Amino acid sequence: MFNLEELEKVKTKAIKEHIPIIMDDTLEKIQEILFQENPAKILEIGTAVGYSASQFVRFAPNAIVDTIELDEERAKEAKENVKKIGIENQINIFVGNAVDILPTLEGKYDIIFIDANKGKYPVFLQEGIRLAKNNGIILADNILYKGYVMGDYNKHKQRTAVKHLREYIQMAEGNEALQTEILEVGDGLAISRVKKD
Repeated sequence: MFNLEELEKVKTKAIKEHIPIIMDDTLEKIQEILFQENPAKILEIGTAVGYSASQFVRFAPNAIVDTIELDEERAKEAKENVKKIGIENQINIFVGNAVDILPTLEGKYDIIFIDANKGKYPVFLQEGIRLAKNNGIILADNILYKGYVMGDYNKHKQRTAVKHLREYIQMAEGNEALQTEILEVGDGLAISRVKKD
């Protein structure tokens, strides 16, 4: 039984502790996609405290979510959260670096959601294409990164992230196997449908 009250508690605590979680309007768009696609398997890169993975199960009740988290403490909290929400049998949390874990995965996913280290987005896209089913969808959150990606922003602190996000967009728009649109919801959402021959 999905416990919505517990999910709300996870959201409130994350906001209070400044843990980055998916923005409401981004989630609304993803909810539409999940209703439309009715995915059986979802891959998430960047679990944090399990908030988005839980929302995915909420909107795609038959889905199994594989999710990867680098931070052991966050992963531990995510495990506790999904248990309280009542969906621990639908969410598999892998702890470690997604760059190392992704090549070991074999399953074909209907939806892949990227929300992790911005500097690794191009790597995540390549792995995402490999792991996506034909006609699957790859979603990349924060793709416009506070508006810096489309501007001429060049401050040192964010330069690397901005560079790699721009590279992601170029790869996603330039790859013939992908149909990509970029939406200005939340902090930017790239939606790529994968067309495999």
